[in-house]
Amino acid sequence: MTLPALEVERAYQRCEQITRHEAANFYYGIRLLPRPKRQAMSAVYAFARRVDDIGDDGGEPSAQLAALGHLREMLLEFEDEARLEDPVMIALAHAHRQFSLPADALELLIDGVEMDVLGTRYRTFDELVGYCRRVAGSVGRLCLAIFCDGGAAVRNGAHALADDLGVAMQLTNILRDVREDRERGRVYLPAEDLERFGCDELISGRSAQTAALIRFEAARATEWFDRGMQLIDLLDPRSAACVLAMTGIYRSILERISREPAEVLERRISLPAWEKTWVAVRSLAAARPTGVLG
Repeated sequence: MTLPALEVERAYQRCEQITRHEAANFYYGIRLLPRPKRQAMSAVYAFARRVDDIGDDGGEPSAQLAALGHLREMLLEFEDEARLEDPVMIALAHAHRQFSLPADALELLIDGVEMDVLGTRYRTFDELVGYCRRVAGSVGRLCLAIFCDGGAAVRNGAHALADDLGVAMQLTNILRDVREDRERGRVYLPAEDLERFGCDELISGRSAQTAALIRFEAARATEWFDRGMQLIDLLDPRSAACVLAMTGIYRSILERISREPAEVLERRISLPAWEKTWVAVRSLAAARPTGVLG
């Protein structure tokens, strides 16, 4: 049983409010999409924001895990939208039905935040990539389903490229948020890299070793971007513009981190609103009508 159109519309409006208010970088890309896809992307973001907020609320781990478990249970109710009362879940269920969102990606997102709650640390870069695939690669695949109206998302290896872009953006987030994560007691950079560059576990100080470590990790993120950006040629122009806008903002942040790596230990590097808008405008101009998945 489905819900009345007016109730679904109100649920989407709530998700769009959350996205405009919370998504400092995400929103600049999705506003380039046609309305149905923009609404679905807002639903995905609002759900991801809720999952992430549970992981960052500073509460008792048992309570956080219980809250994440409750979200898992709510995902099981998608087949009967009329049972849902939460606007974010109503909108997500509708988007799931309209765009065939991959249910496993929604589950993986929760899996990744559970790793945060449990304080998981990463010995190797491959282990860190596994985490990034859960919390961000999963979002990349959800977005791809929306870009491609569900059915075409598995062709031409597009899903793998969307996953790669998600990993690239999450690696950028990790570098940008090193100081804030350290204050929360979280360390994402691989232990083998910290040891290789002679940094302590919490990478304190403005040392040459720390700068070298940050540049090394930034170069890795750049490689993931370069590989994932092949997705652009497989998308319709407006979806391509959306991806170009979102990745353009993240790549600009990554370039600043590479130039001044010690800055991430002093402040959170971000772009001013006017620059994000300029990136979005350039993305529209850069997208070409050569996509094959739209």
